[in-house]
Amino acid sequence: MIKVLIWGIGGRMGKNILEGISAFENVEAVGGVDRYADPSQFKLPVFKSGKEINVDADVIIDFSRPDALDEILEYALAHKCGIMLATTGYSEKQQQMIDDASKSIAVFQSSNMSLGVNLLIELCKKASEFLGEKYDIEIIEQHHNQKVDSPSGTALSIANAINEEFDDSKEFVYGRHDKNCRRKEKEIGIHAVRGGTIVGKHDVLFIGKDEVITISHEAQSRAVFAQGAIRAAIFLSSKESGKYSMKDMF
Repeated sequence: MIKVLIWGIGGRMGKNILEGISAFENVEAVGGVDRYADPSQFKLPVFKSGKEINVDADVIIDFSRPDALDEILEYALAHKCGIMLATTGYSEKQQQMIDDASKSIAVFQSSNMSLGVNLLIELCKKASEFLGEKYDIEIIEQHHNQKVDSPSGTALSIANAINEEFDDSKEFVYGRHDKNCRRKEKEIGIHAVRGGTIVGKHDVLFIGKDEVITISHEAQSRAVFAQGAIRAAIFLSSKESGKYSMKDMF
């Protein structure tokens, strides 16, 4: 039985993961961490901080916030526990901390746990290779009005994957409200929309002369991310150390 600790259990994704685990016979949720959650609303131990945790876990699934990273790494390194990080918005310093931790424990990091989104990324790479420099590329991402980071980690992952196909020669431009000039050939435009209860939508536009090619993905339920996260936790449970992503799991 793989024992999972859910960091951010009181949030939308935390609750979806807790519900999704019930469908897996070999996975058990042993507790959660959430400074804002009411522990009485759960049938398992929920702790306000990492220092309060008194259960053993094989893997942490994290869908919280970047400011929780210190506590997550402290617990994981002390207990040799794998961590599945789906939180986005980390600083460069925090990302280095994650990379350093992967030398001692197994770390799975992905900005989006949807199989469909990862297929979209591969399709965008193939389109970039095929269409080349003659097509302008714009990325539009849409999320609910409670999302904190902008642009989304997924939009950045898409942009980085495309940029790799152009030997990292592209410049990312976030919106154009402070621009007073024509679009440059080497740009990848990235735009964020926030509103309502949009789970997540990403459109990648390849815009050429007299035609527009759009590759699009829309998540209609958070369950798709929860299923991917649980499968990643299962994958991670057999690893001792190293840095892993959705591509490794595939």
